[in-house]
Amino acid sequence: MARKVIGGLIQCSNPLNDPSASVLQIRDAMYEKHLPFIEEAGKKGVQILCLQEVFNTPYFCPSQDAKWCDTAEAVPNGPTVQRLAEYAKKYQMAMIVPVYEREQAGVYYNTAAVIDADGTYLGKYRKNHIPQTNGFWEKYFFKPGNLGYPTFQTRYAKIGVYICYDRHFPEGARLLGLNGAEIVFNPSATVAGLSQYLWKLEQPAHAVANGYYIAASNRVGTEAPWNIGKFYGTSYFCDPRGNFLAVGSEDRDELVVAEMDLDVIEEVRRTWQFYRDRRPETYEDMVKLLP
Repeated sequence: MARKVIGGLIQCSNPLNDPSASVLQIRDAMYEKHLPFIEEAGKKGVQILCLQEVFNTPYFCPSQDAKWCDTAEAVPNGPTVQRLAEYAKKYQMAMIVPVYEREQAGVYYNTAAVIDADGTYLGKYRKNHIPQTNGFWEKYFFKPGNLGYPTFQTRYAKIGVYICYDRHFPEGARLLGLNGAEIVFNPSATVAGLSQYLWKLEQPAHAVANGYYIAASNRVGTEAPWNIGKFYGTSYFCDPRGNFLAVGSEDRDELVVAEMDLDVIEEVRRTWQFYRDRRPETYEDMVKLLP
């Protein structure tokens, strides 16, 4: 019997694009804007739903303003994960919920909580690779992840999470596959010009190299007051052969849905035996302290 899973990705713009609004007003507006899309996903039978990177805030990293730390919360015991666990349970829908995590005073992570279809918290992934470049001053806000590359057995599939800038690093993508991921979700916040060409190049390559599905989300719109560029949406699902199953628009708030046949993973890996033929004993130099 075929193992088919319906996945969903939400891409959204900031509904309160007003520099005079408080960070908590913006946070609450972002959260409320996502609720109808979460409801839509549940009603359409989505079984695993992923929200965008730090979904309930703007992408605030063009600034270096500590006021955005006020939006950070505990995971899993903070209000956002707790509330969305109720939606997961209501719709029997596993969820990936990316938020700004507060571990303790002054220690913050870019995190995605994973909730199963009965509302159970399964664990979290903390973004491992943290950029520090013009418009993306993430090291000011986020400590590098310290939980490795875990996978999570949901009711419907074993999944892994990579967050935004992580996607440029094939090592973690490979480890997610070795850890059993059947679908890797990559919630992102990325703008045109800097990475749009790579958006549809790198992650399908990860899918092919590892024989799993990729589900990549990206927000839309331009966010004031920083205006670092247009978030170009184009959230998509990609199969283990590198084929696009569903692709979102560049500029609309929307839910992107695709059906994934997990039996294709076995079929592809019997043809492309990358896991059989890999030679980890020859890769020692990769983990040495080289420039």
